[in-house]
Amino acid sequence: MAGLWRRVRRERQLWLLSIPMIAWVLTFSYYPMYGLLISFQNYVPGHSMFSHWIGLDNFIRFFNEPDCLQIIRNTLVISGLNLLVGFPAPIVLALLLNELRGRVFKRTIQSLSYIPYFISWVVVANILFTLLGSDGILNDILMKLGLISDPIEFLTKGSYFWGILVTSNVWKDMGFSAIIYLSAIAGIDKEQYEAGRVDGLGRFGLIRHITLPGIRSTAVLLLILALGGILNAGFEQQLLIGNPLTQDHYEVIDTYVYRFGVQLGNYSYGTAVGLMKSFIGLVLVILANRLSKRYMQSSIF
Repeated sequence: MAGLWRRVRRERQLWLLSIPMIAWVLTFSYYPMYGLLISFQNYVPGHSMFSHWIGLDNFIRFFNEPDCLQIIRNTLVISGLNLLVGFPAPIVLALLLNELRGRVFKRTIQSLSYIPYFISWVVVANILFTLLGSDGILNDILMKLGLISDPIEFLTKGSYFWGILVTSNVWKDMGFSAIIYLSAIAGIDKEQYEAGRVDGLGRFGLIRHITLPGIRSTAVLLLILALGGILNAGFEQQLLIGNPLTQDHYEVIDTYVYRFGVQLGNYSYGTAVGLMKSFIGLVLVILANRLSKRYMQSSIF
C-alpha cells in the first residue's frame, strides 16, 4: 500500500489531469449500476427499489420463454458471422492500403473507406431499401438483363436477412477499424523490411513474415474485445431493416429487451436479460484473455 501511495505522489500531475475523466466514468458508468438491483425484483416505477425481491425468477423466465432458443440462435449466428467476416476484413484492407505506393491515391481510398462509419443507420437502411427493395435498383437491373422475371424480395425473406445485415455491418465498420491496423503497421521497424528484401522475400513474403507478426498483438487485443461483445448482435439495424416477415431471423437479445423491457414496461425483466448478456460477455473476455496469455503470450491484463 505504501508503494502505491509513493507511485501516486510521483505521478500526481498525471492523476490530476485524469480527475475529470475518472469522475466522468464513476458518474456515468459505475453509479448507474446500482439500478441492476431491479433484476432481482418485481420493480414497479414510483415504488422503492428495495421491495418485492423475487430472486432469480426474471432470469428463469427468459429461459422458459418459447422464443428463447430462437433469440439465442439469431444472436449467436449474427454475432458469429460479424466476427468471422468482420474481424479479418479490416486486416485485409489495411494490408492492401499499406501496399499502395501513391500517397494521394492511398489517402483518397483510405478516406473513402471509413466514411461509411460516420453514416447513420437510418441512412444505411434507406440505401438498402433503394438498392434491394422489390422495385429497387438491383431488381431493376436483373430484370432488364433478363436474369429474373419477377422481383426478388430481398428485404422480406428471412433467408436473405443475415447476409444483408452482416454485409452492411462489414461495409460500415471495415474502413474505420482498418485505421488501427494501419497504425500498428506504421510502427513496424522499416529495417525489418529491408532485411527481408535482402533475404529474397517478395511482397507476399514480407506480409507473411514481417507485417502479420508485427500486428499480431493488436489483432489479438481486438479479438479478445470482440469476443466480449459476441452477444452484441446489433440493435438499430435490426429495427430499421427488419420487418414482421423477417422477425424470426432478426430478433436478438437487445431488440427483445427493448420490446419486452421498455415498450411493455417490464423493466425488471429487461434489466435481468441485459445483465445476463453482460455477465456472459465478461466471462468470455476473461476466458479469451487467459487463453491468449497462455498460448500466444499476449493479453490485455
